[in-house]
Amino acid sequence: MSDPKSDSGSQNSHELGVHQAARLEKLKKIEAMGIDPWGHRFDQRLFIDAVRAKAPEVHFEKQDGSIVELPDFEASVPVDYRAWKTQQGEGQEVGPQVRIAGRILLMRTAGKLVFLNIRDLTGDIQVMIPKGHLPDEDFELTKLLDFGDLIGVDGRLGRTNTGELTVFASKLHYMTKTLEPPPEKHAGLQDPELRQRMRYVDLTYNPESLQTFLKRTKIIQSIRKTLSKHEFVEVEGPTLHTIAGGAAAKPFQTHHNALDMKLVLRIALELHLKRLMVGGIERVYEIGRVYRNEGISPKHNPEFTMIELYWAYADYKVMMDLTQQIIVEAIEATGQGYQLMWGDLAIDFTPPFARKTYSELFEEHTGLKIDDTEAIATLAKKIGLDPQGKHPDVVVSEVFEEKVEDSLVGPIFVTDYPASLCPLTKRSATNPNIAERFELFIHGMELANAYTELNDPILQESLFKTQLEGMSEEDSMAKMDSDFIRALRYGMPPAGGLGIGIDRLVMLLTNSRSIRDVILFPLLRHES
Repeated sequence: MSDPKSDSGSQNSHELGVHQAARLEKLKKIEAMGIDPWGHRFDQRLFIDAVRAKAPEVHFEKQDGSIVELPDFEASVPVDYRAWKTQQGEGQEVGPQVRIAGRILLMRTAGKLVFLNIRDLTGDIQVMIPKGHLPDEDFELTKLLDFGDLIGVDGRLGRTNTGELTVFASKLHYMTKTLEPPPEKHAGLQDPELRQRMRYVDLTYNPESLQTFLKRTKIIQSIRKTLSKHEFVEVEGPTLHTIAGGAAAKPFQTHHNALDMKLVLRIALELHLKRLMVGGIERVYEIGRVYRNEGISPKHNPEFTMIELYWAYADYKVMMDLTQQIIVEAIEATGQGYQLMWGDLAIDFTPPFARKTYSELFEEHTGLKIDDTEAIATLAKKIGLDPQGKHPDVVVSEVFEEKVEDSLVGPIFVTDYPASLCPLTKRSATNPNIAERFELFIHGMELANAYTELNDPILQESLFKTQLEGMSEEDSMAKMDSDFIRALRYGMPPAGGLGIGIDRLVMLLTNSRSIRDVILFPLLRHES
């Protein structure tokens, strides 16, 4: 007995082959007509949203030259536009000449009329092609059009008898023949992995996906605008490093043949930006890709985008204010209110964001004081963690991750971490066991991390040499970087530093539950 799935797959492949063959046959006919099916330069086209903005220019002109205002087509009561025009007496609709280009999403024929729906980057619009109103060759060309083809249209903007804003075509221009049929029923790709693998199809036929990535662009533009207000300088650091410093992560390793050097792809932006602080760029940032050779999950991709910034003569409290400003202004730039949904979870971004210390939250969620080493070790064992041979603060950190982080709804700034967990952070002037650091959490997800930066080269070198107990070098941020120590010896000003995960921020501001839905081309397994 044959496998029903195999039969179904064979049938789908056969149908796909038939559609592809039909498109190739149409391609030959277009070429036989002397038309280039791959298009050409097309000047003076308007984006569809700009064409829609011209709707007020469409009007009804009577024979005596007087102009009658059109009815309100956006009102809830439908307008019988044909009847309305008849009531006005002799006259005609007048509208501006426009030129558009885009992809055919819908197509239908009604007698001597062909209707198309065309989409470009900014939206959709209907095109009406009436036989006799454009060259015969152009009308014959409509028989060779397929869903997904790219065309250009010259015509008059107006309204159909139902009042729908429409371009009445006077000339067609072939831009690109599409040889692959669109997804079934033109509903877009639904399988998440296929959407990520075939992003070009996802963006074309899933408008919500396109809008997510357009919002991503607005968010990044807004961040740059916010930092520009504070006179920050944007730079580009190296992506190939000799030392995987600045974060606790496993790097991707590579080799430079000419210099016979082992190199790693950067896991953070921090140490080179601080070198620039030494060099006098007092407010500096980079938005760039970083690479961590770790697992893949809805919150993690091995290649992701971060922003890191450093502000001379500031501290972590200034960074808290700046972080809040960056997020609030990004929300405003995308035209949203402060109350957002993330899946079925609500987020209230109304400023000011909550602030609580690490120790306060630890005690609140575990019932234990942060310095009660014995009780914390007992709790660690109870929740499946092994405290044996680990520094007490490492155990505290692991318990915090298990018992506290997932409970943080936020946005909430978690401040004042144990100093031993933060080798690149300045200690509190009132308590050397506390590091001036915060992390911003929203629904258990870390979004931002900031410090009052350590600029003491003697202490920094000492911390680099002393690994935390129970922590391998790979898992620790304390990796020796002699050149960085040398840079600090030339004098880095006291400063506040901040890192924000751009992809996670976009996830939260676009209601996307997976990081892969906000990265255009996430890392995937080989296609089978």
